[in-house]
Amino acid sequence: MSQPGFDFGDDVDLDDRGSPTYTVGELAEAINGALQRRFDDGVWVRGEIQGWNERGGHAYFQLVEDGEDGKATLNVQFFANSRMRFRPMLQKARLRLGNGLKVRIHGRLDFYAPFGRLGLTMDGIDTRFTLGDLALQRDEVVRRLVAGGLYDRNRRLPLSPAPLRVGVVTSLASAAWADFQHEIQRSGLGFRLRVVDVRVQGEWAVTEVTAGLRTLGRADDLDAIVVIRGGGSRTELATFDHEAIATAIATAGVPVLTGLGHEIDRSVADEVAHLAVKTPTACAAALVERVQAFEARMEAGWEAVLRHATQGLGAANAGLADTAGALRHRVVAAVDRSAERLANRAHRVGAGAARSVERADARVAAARAVLGRAPARLDVEARHLDGLAERVRLLDPATTMARGWSITRTADGRTVRHAADLAPGDLILTTFADGTARSRVEETTS
Repeated sequence: MSQPGFDFGDDVDLDDRGSPTYTVGELAEAINGALQRRFDDGVWVRGEIQGWNERGGHAYFQLVEDGEDGKATLNVQFFANSRMRFRPMLQKARLRLGNGLKVRIHGRLDFYAPFGRLGLTMDGIDTRFTLGDLALQRDEVVRRLVAGGLYDRNRRLPLSPAPLRVGVVTSLASAAWADFQHEIQRSGLGFRLRVVDVRVQGEWAVTEVTAGLRTLGRADDLDAIVVIRGGGSRTELATFDHEAIATAIATAGVPVLTGLGHEIDRSVADEVAHLAVKTPTACAAALVERVQAFEARMEAGWEAVLRHATQGLGAANAGLADTAGALRHRVVAAVDRSAERLANRAHRVGAGAARSVERADARVAAARAVLGRAPARLDVEARHLDGLAERVRLLDPATTMARGWSITRTADGRTVRHAADLAPGDLILTTFADGTARSRVEETTS
C-alpha cells in the first residue's frame, strides 16, 4: 500500500531546530518549574467553595469565581495533615469549610500531569476574610429587611398570654428536639405541638426550613411557632442568616420564637423573630414560664374574686340579718296593734249585736201584744186573701178551658186573636183543657 504524500508548501520548515519540542511529561515538569519560580512562596487566592468532597481524610473542592467572561475554576487539594494543623484555628473561629463558603486560602500551584490540569495544594486560610464576608452578607440581608418593612414585623404581633398551641420547625432526629420536648413535657401543662421535620443544615436546609415556616405560618389554630436547632459552627448557623428564612419568619401570621443553640452570635432569624433565646431548652422554658405566669394571674384573679365575693356575701348576710331583725320587730308590733284593734272591734260588734237583738225582741214582743189585743183584724185580712185566691182561680186559663174555651197558636207559638192573623195554608195548634189539635187553615172570613 502506498502512503500519500502531504504538500505543506515551500515556505514551511518542519524541522525548526530553534524551538524545542517537549514530551508531555517534560512539558508538565517545565510548567511546574515555571510555577515554582514564579510563585516560590505560594499564592493567596479567594473564591467560593463548590463541590466539597472528603476522601480518606483529604478534602477536594473547586474554588470558583463568577466573572464577566464566565466562571473561573481552580481545583484545590486540602490534604489530611494540613486539615489537622488548621483544625484548632477553624474551631476557634467556629468555621466549617463547605459548599457556598467564600474563602481566602494560601497554597502552592502545580500542574498534575496524569489529569493534565492545574491545581492548588492548600496550606493556609485567612479566617478573618470568611468571617468578614459572612458579616457583610448578614448586614446586607438585614438592610433589605429593614427597607422592606419586615425587620420588626413579627415582633409587632401580640403573643398569646397562654401560648399552648405551638408549631415547631426542627429536625426530629436532633438533640434540640429531644431537649425542647423534654422541657415541655416536664412542665405538666397542656401544650399541643405540631412539628414539621426539616434539615437544619446542609444544602437543603434553607429550602426546607422556609417551607416549614410558611406552612405553619398559614395555620389559624396556632399561638406561636418555634424554630430550634442545636449548636454548631458559624458557617452551619449561617443557614439562618438567609433572607428566605428571615422573610418567612417576618411574614408568619403568628409570633415566631427562635432557639438556635448558639451563645455568642445572633443570626438574622434571631433579629426578625418575636423572641430569640439561646437554646432549644430555653425556648421551651420561655413558653412554659409565660403559660405559668398566665396561670398564676388567673389564680390570683380567681382568689381576688372569691375574696371579694366572700366579703360581699358576708356584708349582705349581715345586712339581711339586720333587716330581718328590724322586720320581725315591726311585724310583731303590727300584729300586736292589729290584735288590739280586732279585740276592740269584736267587743263593739258583740255589744251592738246584743243591743240589736234586744231591740228586735222588743219589737216582736210589741207586735205579739198588738196581735193579742186585736185578733179580729187578722180575720178580715184572711177573708180578703181568700177572696183574692178565688179571683185568681176563676181567671186561670185552665179553668176557662174546662168550661169549653180553647187557645189557638201559630206554628211558631204566637197566640191567634183575629182571623186576619191567619192565611190559607197556615199550620195552627189548638190547645183544649184535655189536649191539643193540629190543623191547617183552608179559608178565613171576617
